[in-house]
Amino acid sequence: MKHRMIPLALALWSAAALAADLPFTDAEVRRVNTAGQEITLKHGEIKNLDMPPMTMVFKVSDPALLTPLKAGDQVRFTAEQRNGAYTILKLEKKP
Repeated sequence: MKHRMIPLALALWSAAALAADLPFTDAEVRRVNTAGQEITLKHGEIKNLDMPPMTMVFKVSDPALLTPLKAGDQVRFTAEQRNGAYTILKLEKKP
Protein backbone atom coordinates (compact mmCIF):
# COMPACT_ATOMS: atom_id res chain seq x y z
CA MET A 1 0.00 0.00 0.00
CA LYS A 2 2.80 2.40 0.92
CA HIS A 3 4.52 1.90 -2.45
CA ARG A 4 1.31 2.67 -4.36
CA MET A 5 1.05 6.08 -2.65
CA ILE A 6 4.47 7.24 -3.85
CA PRO A 7 3.57 7.46 -7.59
CA LEU A 8 0.30 9.22 -6.71
CA ALA A 9 2.11 11.74 -4.50
CA LEU A 10 4.68 12.37 -7.24
CA ALA A 11 1.95 12.85 -9.85
CA LEU A 12 0.13 15.36 -7.65
CA TRP A 13 3.34 17.22 -6.86
CA SER A 14 4.27 17.27 -10.54
CA ALA A 15 0.84 18.63 -11.55
CA ALA A 16 1.06 21.35 -8.90
CA ALA A 17 4.56 22.30 -10.05
CA LEU A 18 3.43 22.52 -13.67
CA ALA A 19 0.40 24.65 -12.72
CA ALA A 20 2.71 27.07 -10.91
CA ASP A 21 4.71 27.57 -14.11
CA LEU A 22 1.77 28.32 -16.42
CA PRO A 23 1.80 31.77 -18.05
CA PHE A 24 -0.89 34.29 -17.15
CA THR A 25 -3.27 35.54 -19.84
CA ASP A 26 -5.19 38.83 -19.73
CA ALA A 27 -8.96 38.75 -20.23
CA GLU A 28 -12.27 40.53 -19.78
CA VAL A 29 -15.10 38.78 -17.95
CA ARG A 30 -18.17 38.44 -20.16
CA ARG A 31 -20.36 36.20 -17.97
CA VAL A 32 -20.12 34.44 -14.60
CA ASN A 33 -22.07 31.21 -14.06
CA THR A 34 -21.57 30.41 -10.38
CA ALA A 35 -24.03 27.50 -10.37
CA GLY A 36 -22.30 25.87 -13.34
CA GLN A 37 -18.80 26.71 -12.05
CA GLU A 38 -18.02 28.41 -15.37
CA ILE A 39 -16.85 31.78 -16.58
CA THR A 40 -16.94 33.28 -20.07
CA LEU A 41 -13.82 35.28 -20.92
CA LYS A 42 -12.69 37.35 -23.88
CA HIS A 43 -9.01 36.46 -23.64
CA GLY A 44 -5.67 37.01 -25.29
CA GLU A 45 -3.44 34.24 -26.58
CA ILE A 46 -3.06 31.29 -24.21
CA LYS A 47 0.47 30.16 -25.02
CA ASN A 48 0.54 26.86 -23.13
CA LEU A 49 -2.67 25.75 -24.90
CA ASP A 50 -1.54 27.09 -28.30
CA MET A 51 -4.85 29.01 -28.41
CA PRO A 52 -5.39 32.32 -30.22
CA PRO A 53 -7.38 35.20 -28.69
CA MET A 54 -11.14 34.53 -28.55
CA THR A 55 -14.20 34.51 -26.30
CA MET A 56 -15.02 31.19 -24.67
CA VAL A 57 -16.34 29.40 -21.59
CA PHE A 58 -13.96 27.91 -19.02
CA LYS A 59 -14.54 25.64 -16.05
CA VAL A 60 -12.92 26.74 -12.79
CA SER A 61 -10.85 24.50 -10.50
CA ASP A 62 -12.30 26.28 -7.46
CA PRO A 63 -15.80 27.88 -7.49
CA ALA A 64 -14.60 30.49 -4.96
CA LEU A 65 -12.61 32.08 -7.80
CA LEU A 66 -15.90 33.34 -9.28
CA THR A 67 -17.28 35.07 -6.17
CA PRO A 68 -15.79 38.55 -6.56
CA LEU A 69 -16.28 38.79 -10.34
CA LYS A 70 -18.86 40.35 -12.64
CA ALA A 71 -19.17 41.07 -16.37
CA GLY A 72 -16.75 43.77 -17.47
CA ASP A 73 -14.04 43.04 -14.89
CA GLN A 74 -10.47 42.84 -16.15
CA VAL A 75 -8.64 39.71 -14.98
CA ARG A 76 -5.60 37.57 -15.59
CA PHE A 77 -5.64 33.79 -15.40
CA THR A 78 -3.86 30.51 -15.98
CA ALA A 79 -5.58 27.55 -17.60
CA GLU A 80 -4.97 24.04 -18.80
CA GLN A 81 -6.98 21.22 -20.31
CA ARG A 82 -8.28 18.80 -17.65
CA ASN A 83 -10.58 15.86 -18.34
CA GLY A 84 -11.45 17.29 -21.75
CA ALA A 85 -12.41 20.76 -20.44
CA TYR A 86 -10.45 24.00 -20.46
CA THR A 87 -10.07 24.78 -16.77
CA ILE A 88 -8.89 27.91 -14.98
CA LEU A 89 -6.43 27.20 -12.18
CA LYS A 90 -5.62 30.75 -11.05
CA LEU A 91 -7.79 33.82 -11.56
CA GLU A 92 -6.95 37.32 -10.36
CA LYS A 93 -8.96 40.52 -10.72
CA LYS A 94 -6.84 43.39 -12.00
CA PRO A 95 -6.86 46.61 -9.95
